[in-house]
Amino acid sequence: MTAVLPRLSAAEWTARAAAHDARVEQWTAPHRERRRRGERHPVLDFLFTYYSETPGRLRRWHPGAGVALAPSADGPAPHAAWRWYATDGDGTVRLDVAALLADREPTVRFVRELLAATASRPAQTGCFGLHEWAMVYRADERRHAVPLRLGRAGTDAVVESHPVRCSHHDAFRFFTPEAVGLNRLRPTRETQVAMEQPGCLHATMDLYKWAYKLSPAVPGELVADCFALAVEVRELDMRASPYDLAGHGYPPVRIETPEGRAGYAAAQRAFAARAAPLRQRLVGLCDALLGS
Repeated sequence: MTAVLPRLSAAEWTARAAAHDARVEQWTAPHRERRRRGERHPVLDFLFTYYSETPGRLRRWHPGAGVALAPSADGPAPHAAWRWYATDGDGTVRLDVAALLADREPTVRFVRELLAATASRPAQTGCFGLHEWAMVYRADERRHAVPLRLGRAGTDAVVESHPVRCSHHDAFRFFTPEAVGLNRLRPTRETQVAMEQPGCLHATMDLYKWAYKLSPAVPGELVADCFALAVEVRELDMRASPYDLAGHGYPPVRIETPEGRAGYAAAQRAFAARAAPLRQRLVGLCDALLGS
C-alpha cells in the first residue's frame, strides 16, 4: 500500500520555489554575466566549474523525498516533466523513490558511507591551507591568472618550511610532482572513506556536491544551504592561498605567520561546526531513501 505523503499546496510550493530561485540568483546571476562577458573570477567560478552542477539546475527547486505537490490552477507542478517524478491521477506530483534508487542506489550508499565516516572523526586543523601552495610549488605555471603574493621563491619557501598534511584526495591530486612527496599523507580515491575528516575545507565544500548528487531527493533549501556554506569556505580557501587577491576584494590570511595559522585553524573549526548539521541531514536523508 502506497503511503500517504504530506502535500504542499500550490501556493506553498510556488512560494518556496520562488524563494529558492531568488536566493541562489545572488550567485548564479553574476556568474552568468561574467561568462557572457568572457571574464573569469579566480575565487567564485570554482563553484560552477570544478563542481558539475549548472547554474540552471541549481536554480531548480525540489521539495525532496517524502513530500507531494498539489496541482495548481494551471495543472500539475512542472516537476511532473522532470526525471524521477511521478504524477498521480489527481495531478499530485511526487518523487518516485523506487525509480531514483533503481538508477542511483550505489551513489546514495557511497554518499551515506562517506559522510557518516567523516562525521565520526574529530576535526583536524593542522593543514593551514597548504594544499593551494603545493599546487604551485616549483611550478612555472599558476592555476589562476593572478600574481603570487610572496613571489615564486617566497611561495616555495613556505611549502618547504611547514609540514604538509593534506587528507583530501581531490586536493592532493592537483599537487605538483615536486610537492607530492612533501605530503605526510597519501589520500587516494580508494582511501577516501577512511581518510576524510570534518576539519578539511574541501570536505565541507563537498557537502554541496553530495547534496546535488542526491538531487532531486534533497530539498532545494538544503542544497542552497550547502552551497552558501561552500561559498564562504571557498573564500577562506583562496584568501589563505599563495595568490594576491586583494584586487578582487579578498584580504589575505597570512598562513606563513603564527597569527595567520591561528586564524585559519579557528575558521576551520567554525566551518566544521556549521557543516556538521548539514552533513547529518544528508546522512539522514540517505537513510530514509534506503529504508523506504
